[in-house]
Amino acid sequence: MKIKVVVHEAEEGGFWAEVPAIPGCATQGETMDELMRNLHEAIESAAQGGAPSTSGQARRNTRRRVALSKLPPVRSDMRQ
Repeated sequence: MKIKVVVHEAEEGGFWAEVPAIPGCATQGETMDELMRNLHEAIESAAQGGAPSTSGQARRNTRRRVALSKLPPVRSDMRQ
């Protein structure tokens, strides 16, 4: 399963990312590795019916495309 993620550089350092397909789903990390781990957790939580993860940090619009792998399958009752 591929999910589009938009990654931004945070003004205070590190990164934050949002998942356009999951409204309100965003997370942050000091490093790209930490961000990827946090993204997997946020997406998995949303797929299991949890509240989306969000971050209220100040943001700068530097975008990168990131490919995620080994995400949990989407439950059939979550598909639209």
